[in-house]
Amino acid sequence: MEFITIFTPTYNRAYILQQLYDSLCRQTCKEFLWLIVDDGSSDNTGDLVKSWVAENRIRIDYRTQPNGGKMRAHNNGVRCCQTPLFVCIDSDDYVCDNFVESVKPYWEQIKTDHHLAGIIAYRGFPTEGNGFLPKCHFPVKGTSTFAELYSKGYYGDTTLVFKTDVIRRFPFLEVEGEKFSTEAYAYDQIEQEYKYLLAEEIWTYCEYLPDGYSQNEKSLYSKYPKGWAMYFNQKAKFTHTYLSKKKIAYGVLYLIFARRAGLKHIYQQSALKTPLYPLFVLLSYFYAWKWREKYPK
Repeated sequence: MEFITIFTPTYNRAYILQQLYDSLCRQTCKEFLWLIVDDGSSDNTGDLVKSWVAENRIRIDYRTQPNGGKMRAHNNGVRCCQTPLFVCIDSDDYVCDNFVESVKPYWEQIKTDHHLAGIIAYRGFPTEGNGFLPKCHFPVKGTSTFAELYSKGYYGDTTLVFKTDVIRRFPFLEVEGEKFSTEAYAYDQIEQEYKYLLAEEIWTYCEYLPDGYSQNEKSLYSKYPKGWAMYFNQKAKFTHTYLSKKKIAYGVLYLIFARRAGLKHIYQQSALKTPLYPLFVLLSYFYAWKWREKYPK
């Protein structure tokens, strides 16, 4: 009986999906379902996956949708999920051979703890010695939020396994007319209520590809201003220290991207509604110029 859904959103990644499929076939525990949501691929992804389904080596649920971006594919996958755990493994990643087996004891620890949203483990990156290591080790043990980890010096990506009933409550942001939004929008909401159990193990392996989001971050800022405006405004809202540097910075970024997106009622929606608001507007024009390379139009 499956206890975890391994979800993969994909778009024109037939050339790289084989390594993930092979790693799933090598799993020492088969109590999982591989759910693939194809975001309107125009390559041979469909034929490839159907050939794997015919092999019947692992359980595969293959679904398609019109091209709408990873966030819509992710929300679609969460809605379809019927197992208590849900993990997103991108099409350019793959998992260790005992991934599912390793998750199981951690699931037993968290299944009845209503304060935990899931499990955070390491994501391994290639080293010069042909091995994989995390970019950084957790600065705390036991349980934590992402905010606590990052505030104590953690950096790098992670493997994030969610309780399905939690991630279903916090869908990724879908913005009309845009095909990308940062997953941090949903994760920041989760952290207002939950922590995660830390697993100091490498569960997934990653090599960034030229066509991936991580390698094209700057273009995401220029193409999808509405989603970024909503994200930065939420960051300002969740930064509770009144007029701290972080809160002001997020508020200024909200103004920059809200103007670029042509949003209406910018002041009414702002998390920085204070008598100093006109000053923040002036600051936003200055920082739009100062940060022009980091956040290009």
